[in-house]
Amino acid sequence: MKILGRPARFALLATLDVALHARGRPVSSKELAARHDLPPRRLEALLQALVRAGVLRSLRGPAGGYELARERRRICVGEIVRIALRHDDDETSASPAGLDALVDPLLERAEEHALACLDEVTLDELCTRAATLDMRRSTNAPGDFTI
Repeated sequence: MKILGRPARFALLATLDVALHARGRPVSSKELAARHDLPPRRLEALLQALVRAGVLRSLRGPAGGYELARERRRICVGEIVRIALRHDDDETSASPAGLDALVDPLLERAEEHALACLDEVTLDELCTRAATLDMRRSTNAPGDFTI
């Protein structure tokens, strides 16, 4: 079972990618979408939500794209996930009925605990872990990671 839904995973993956690759130049949404095989429309909406929340900064123009709005050590993973969850809630707001009304409080409590754990991890820590795994290098070999 995956606790984080696709929007939260996309937002986290995109923010981590920007943190790793935006050294001196912004990362375009096209690059992000291509590098991770993400749907461009959905990704762009999430990137804009991250901009509105002050996690990313958007730069316009032919050499435009996205960069971090704050230092990596000042952005926690929980914040990114919450932004994605709010964004996803805006797009799919269905009211619970029947058994959902019984299960939702339990899942909300589990989500709160998970977010509290994610609040303890900064984007800087993820970047350090990625460097340890040498995830910045793309080699196209099976099983290799590209972030």
